[in-house]
Amino acid sequence: MQLRPYQSEAVAAVYEHLRTRDDNPCVVIPTGGGKTPVIATICRDAVGPWNGRVVILAHVKELLEQAADKLRHIAPDVPVGIYSAGLKRKDLGYAVTIAGIQSIYQRACDLGPVDLLIVDEAHLIPPDGEGMYRQFIADAKVVNPLVRVIGLTATPFRMKSGPICEPGNILNHVCFEVGVRELIVQGFLSPLRTKAGSQKVSTDDLHVRAGEFVASEVEDLMDKDALVEGACGEIIEHTKDRSATLIFSSGIRHGQHIVEVLKSKHGVECGFVSGDTPAGVRSGILDRFRSGSLKYLCNVNVLTTGFDAPHIDCVALVRPTMSPGLYYQMVGRGFRLHPGKADCLVLDFGGNVLRHGPVDAIRVTTDDRGEGDAPAKECPQCHALIAAGYQTCPQCGHQFPEPNRQKHEAQASTEGILSGQTTREEHHVSETTYHVHMKRNDPAAPLTMRVEYRVGFNHYFREWVCFDHTGYARTKAEAWWRARSVEPVPGGTEEAVELARAGALAPALHITVEKKAGEQFERVVAHRLGDKPPRLEGDEGLPEHVPAPVGTTYGIPDDEIPF
Repeated sequence: MQLRPYQSEAVAAVYEHLRTRDDNPCVVIPTGGGKTPVIATICRDAVGPWNGRVVILAHVKELLEQAADKLRHIAPDVPVGIYSAGLKRKDLGYAVTIAGIQSIYQRACDLGPVDLLIVDEAHLIPPDGEGMYRQFIADAKVVNPLVRVIGLTATPFRMKSGPICEPGNILNHVCFEVGVRELIVQGFLSPLRTKAGSQKVSTDDLHVRAGEFVASEVEDLMDKDALVEGACGEIIEHTKDRSATLIFSSGIRHGQHIVEVLKSKHGVECGFVSGDTPAGVRSGILDRFRSGSLKYLCNVNVLTTGFDAPHIDCVALVRPTMSPGLYYQMVGRGFRLHPGKADCLVLDFGGNVLRHGPVDAIRVTTDDRGEGDAPAKECPQCHALIAAGYQTCPQCGHQFPEPNRQKHEAQASTEGILSGQTTREEHHVSETTYHVHMKRNDPAAPLTMRVEYRVGFNHYFREWVCFDHTGYARTKAEAWWRARSVEPVPGGTEEAVELARAGALAPALHITVEKKAGEQFERVVAHRLGDKPPRLEGDEGLPEHVPAPVGTTYGIPDDEIPF
């Protein structure tokens, strides 16, 4: 089995970490990006060239089965045992043991000394206290104090405590990371589209417990007849030409309600699985869904990790969640590629995209309610969820009202379902002004020239020209000046501002502004200029006038300056 380039890079990064550091590494690969081949390759090398012993830990039997399957393909000669009550096996004494944490957490001593502990879905290791993972790892270190832990995850953060890699944690350093957007561009993950549900719910009255909405309150909120019927109608409408739709409901009663409405109102069959579904029944339903004979499948908290159905091309979130990890895992069910699958549509009826942001740049907050500006906006015409910086909806072309300048400056960064989405707009410039800018709280930083373009009645865009910098920034400033002036390039920012205010520069007639999702501010990327003015009068080309003042211009956030 040939590893993809980024998978090979991940393996190499793990080995480099183990050679050069004494702590424990973590690999971050998106859902559907293939963590299991990385695990299997590390196992093959640990057992073969290094004569080591490895334990792979996971929390669901699907992940255990995937690991065993990949090991058979990548390392058919490596002895592999499985320790899992769910799989009805308790193998001991093997070079590689693939174990369910619920079955093995009190049995570390029974395995004897091992050299590597590999944890799939490593974000489930608790940050403190006891817990099954921490107990097993602690006991394994008693048997072999030199054992190393390797974590793999798609979500390297926890809902309440933030990053999983910290100096005092089990895992200490992300040695390799590849993002959703990068793998989509490279053709290894499916593109995503998203729409908000027409039926709106408010979560303002829901209580939060342990960082998540109280489950019973969420189910009561989402299980109203009008919302269920509206959501089902939209799901049917948007999935007429799609192959497989996975629905996440807020509870068993709610899920059964969705199944009933789809059957009675729309005449379609929808499977349903929950934690209470008997194993045999659940297996049969999932097999039908994977085979394509069942188009719709609703579930409650059971198909978020370890469930592999690559043909899923619609994910419907008929539930809100405060957990960025759960949000990511639900959407991630549609990441995988499949023949004939153009993209995956995400239907969000719980405000999750607005709450958490893009799946490749999720906003993690330690605030129980995640207060703050929403990290996306909804197009009122087509209900696409897009970056709030867009003036034109990239899905349907709807024009948004001109934003208020002060409100814009106070807003946080905003995203679409994927970051990196870019839009460009050209604006007529009514006035251009030039200012000397000193970086706030850093008087030693080089001065810059801030160019402000007024467009419309009272809206501004800014550009930063770095005459006092060196290297590429200075070279770029020189080219910027020569495109606008016949005067010699100024030696520094103060001289540049004086010349600009004296009329040395060609006027900017129009500017093109680029907004990229995941970035807080727009950037001026192109100009339409008037004619260059003639040389200025005077011995040095500069008429007598009051020099431009130097100092911090308050109200301009330093984060807006791109250096």
